[in-house]
Amino acid sequence: MIILLILSIMITIFTVYWMNKKKKEGTNQEPNYYAFFIMGICFLPLGSLTFTTGNPGMMGLTALGIIYMYIGLSHRDTWKKDKLRLKKK
Repeated sequence: MIILLILSIMITIFTVYWMNKKKKEGTNQEPNYYAFFIMGICFLPLGSLTFTTGNPGMMGLTALGIIYMYIGLSHRDTWKKDKLRLKKK
């Protein structure tokens, strides 16, 4: 239990350090909200299907799908910009 606590603290410290470094460099990118929507479309039926077959732990996957779809749909105006950014690569 102590090992998991130490590991999670170390991951948190590394993540905060990495995010601050990216912020100072100015290389932050806006998230691809179209990808959030697509992940939500994938997670929602997968979680629902596994939940109905008798695994109640997969209800979280269904909720994650709903949340991802909501995030993607709420930023629908940036989808075209995201698609153009992906075509350039």
